[in-house]
Amino acid sequence: MHSGETGEIKALDFRERAPIKATKDMYLDATGKVRPNASVNGHLAVATPGTVAGMYEVHRRYGKLPWQEVMKPAIALAKDGYILRRILSPRYLQVSESSRHPIFDNPAAREIFTRNDEFYQPGERLVQHDLARTLTEIARNPQSFYTGGIAWAIASDMAKNGGLITLEDLKAYRPIWRTPVCGKFRQAKICSMPPPSSGGVHLLQMLNIIGETDFKSLGWRHPDALHLMIEAMKIAYADRSVHLGDPDFVKVPVQQLISPEYAQKRRQEIDMEMAKPASKVQPGNFNSFPTPHSLFPIPTLIKSESTETSHLTVVDAQRNAVSLTFTINLGFGASVVTPGTGIILNNEMDDFAVAPGVPNAFGLIGNEANAIAPGKTPLSSMTPTIITENGRLRMAVGTPGGSTIITQVLQIILNVLEYEMDIGAAVSVSRIHHQWLPDNLGVERWGLDALTLQELRRRGHNINEINSWGNANAIVVTKDGNLEGAADPRGEGFPKGW
Repeated sequence: MHSGETGEIKALDFRERAPIKATKDMYLDATGKVRPNASVNGHLAVATPGTVAGMYEVHRRYGKLPWQEVMKPAIALAKDGYILRRILSPRYLQVSESSRHPIFDNPAAREIFTRNDEFYQPGERLVQHDLARTLTEIARNPQSFYTGGIAWAIASDMAKNGGLITLEDLKAYRPIWRTPVCGKFRQAKICSMPPPSSGGVHLLQMLNIIGETDFKSLGWRHPDALHLMIEAMKIAYADRSVHLGDPDFVKVPVQQLISPEYAQKRRQEIDMEMAKPASKVQPGNFNSFPTPHSLFPIPTLIKSESTETSHLTVVDAQRNAVSLTFTINLGFGASVVTPGTGIILNNEMDDFAVAPGVPNAFGLIGNEANAIAPGKTPLSSMTPTIITENGRLRMAVGTPGGSTIITQVLQIILNVLEYEMDIGAAVSVSRIHHQWLPDNLGVERWGLDALTLQELRRRGHNINEINSWGNANAIVVTKDGNLEGAADPRGEGFPKGW
């Protein structure tokens, strides 16, 4: 959040947290192997929810309208329902079909999202009466989610179905104000989400490695610029696998990771003529920094990634700005609805490292720093970012996209600050993504010309041409002082002004 009056930038962490009864090995069987889908589907996958507390905390501190007034549109959508628009149907149907079995196994979820044992189809109206009543109660008293009837319903359902969340967990939940991670790039100050999000740290790390390289003179999508960006991505995600976690539980070397000296050291390891295999890109060892980093064991298994998260960006006339990313993790969370409430519960426990070196649903690797512990917040890739120049708002940006979030935001920032694109072009043009493991460079099928692809392959990049990803949105302050907003044509949002 950015204050137009004071220039202050603040960060609020209202991520989900591990229940008090959570244990490091809770998803392992008697032989020490990970139980398939235990951290993804069902009551055991649910972490203590934070969205209601976070939204109300922001309103309590900064809101102008009455809380009840703010809640009215959401209540109306649940009570009156909404038509599933045909333009959105492919994504909705894909997400619902991928969650078919766990949704059908949960009676409350099945009752809401299906009729005659089929998911609602485009053109039909989805009404959620239980959710309308729940939202009405939250409008009357937001704390009811944590100490009232809603909390009792959640805790009771958890107890009946092997979940861990208790009334004690809900009552103890508090959002946490944290200091953003900030750095410089060219003339801009870049501020983003600190740990337990990895987004801000690794965004700054990649920008530091790019450093003073003149991408603009090279030209957009020049192989040299792409190669340097890709190698920077590998380094950042390798560091993520070892060093990032909840700072209330582990020491996260934030200042070392975002220091220009560390970036310079890692930049010297990049061969501009040849891609370094992921197996040769190692996380840094800050116990001996700035001496050469030691080698960590490289995990090998990677799963496919998903893109289910929500992001919104808002700037008002006084240049107060909000960049907000929040999620229930996968499309239908844990595919669990608490009976009588209409609430879809998250599966955020999968964002922990369920075992060292084992990837989560987004293919991201974690180790001890992100191990499960009672009350701990799982690591995320969320990268809500606010940029200022000379103390004044320049840009607010963010996106969904799972493991691709950080690299999406990186490229949008470069498109605006380096290539001087208007914001519509900046969020629309093609993207690339590398997350260290698997050792594949994702490119949008339509994104790079044949000669560029050929040159990147010559340098040793393993290219995987895939469909488009992401749903970014951003607002910039133009040179003449006006606001300009854009939403990603790949996704579902749209810009709107009053």
